[in-house]
Amino acid sequence: MNKYYIPSNMRPQLSIFKNIDKFTVLVYFILIIVGWLSVYAAEIKDTHQSIFDFSQHYGKQFVWILTALVLAVVILIMDVKFFPAFAYIIFGVGIISLIGVLLFGVTVNATKAWFHVGGVAIQPSEFVKYATALALARLIYESKTRTKTFQVIIKPFILIAIPFVLVVMQSDMGTSLVFSSFVIVLYREGYISGWLLLLGILAVILFVMTLLVNEFYIMGALTILGIITAIFLRKKPSAVKQLLVVLILVNGYVYSADYAYNEILEPHQRLRIAVLVDETVDLRGAGYNLHQSKIAIGSGGLTGKGFLQGTQTKFSFVPEQGTDFIFCTIGEEWGFVGSTLLIGLFLTLIIRIIILAERQRSSFSRVFGYALASVLFFHFMVNIGMTIGMVPVMGIPLPYISYGGSSLWAFTIFLFTFLKLDSRRLDLL
Repeated sequence: MNKYYIPSNMRPQLSIFKNIDKFTVLVYFILIIVGWLSVYAAEIKDTHQSIFDFSQHYGKQFVWILTALVLAVVILIMDVKFFPAFAYIIFGVGIISLIGVLLFGVTVNATKAWFHVGGVAIQPSEFVKYATALALARLIYESKTRTKTFQVIIKPFILIAIPFVLVVMQSDMGTSLVFSSFVIVLYREGYISGWLLLLGILAVILFVMTLLVNEFYIMGALTILGIITAIFLRKKPSAVKQLLVVLILVNGYVYSADYAYNEILEPHQRLRIAVLVDETVDLRGAGYNLHQSKIAIGSGGLTGKGFLQGTQTKFSFVPEQGTDFIFCTIGEEWGFVGSTLLIGLFLTLIIRIIILAERQRSSFSRVFGYALASVLFFHFMVNIGMTIGMVPVMGIPLPYISYGGSSLWAFTIFLFTFLKLDSRRLDLL
């Protein structure tokens, strides 16, 4: 354990709050307060009800916030050596919990991802994101002096793939996709090239195109483009051969993407994508959430209807308006201005985390910081994107805002672990 830490016997004992980045903590407090008030606005039906009514979601959210703050203090009290030393053990416990939920968990909304303990629902996959970040940080830390051979490069991908597959088996496609955000960490640490990252983005764009246009039209257009390019490269036989290989691979991908959409995805998953492409699909079924979400956000106008004045919210037109669709409440009551301020807060937090990550002496702390920023950005982008019709509807909460203890606890532990690492950055190697 000592290899992760340089003793500082000559330094005075520091307060647990010493060197903690206060700006990040301030943004965190603003977000959880906004979240609590938003849950209150989304759930309340009578303006005279107390916000501390513990029988309601907003009262319970207050308890989650208090317990999250206790967890934050516990994290700050802990020895900083604990996190790298026990990273693999924490990851192992997380993987066991994912296996356990497949065997003994309960099913909610067609997703088997929850334990019910004493009337409290716990979602292990929320905490496994944190555990995976710890394990990934240690794995990359231990590989820092080695040449990046194939064996070294493949290990992080295998580590990420393990929780990804287990969460897919829970039928929780939204949460499983969160683990793909760790590719940003691998790009930062040189495990994948910028070209490979760009190739992934182009693959996503091409997949979306296959949903909008018949795959044979796309394959025909690509073939014609390839022939025209080959004519210009006819004096370079090797380039023409490479072009032919690329053309075969791309056309094969287009065909397989269409096949995967029609044969592999579940019917409800295909329907959600269809709604994204055409929002008029099934307005009384799968398209209802998105349609009502857009109405709620659009009705807020520039400055919103005011706190507790949202009619779409008050009459529960938007399903899951306190959890996955909490952004609709903010958009309706605080309008474009309030929504922009919230987006600004999230971007500020993510950028601040990246700045802190870049100043770390230890690659363990830097990787962990980038993992936190990547997961936060994915949640933020997908949650808000699905409420405005930019991405398919999936069960992704808005960190620190959506109702729920698992998400709030997990993201609080995630953030304050990084703040603890940052506070002792001069001691960590």
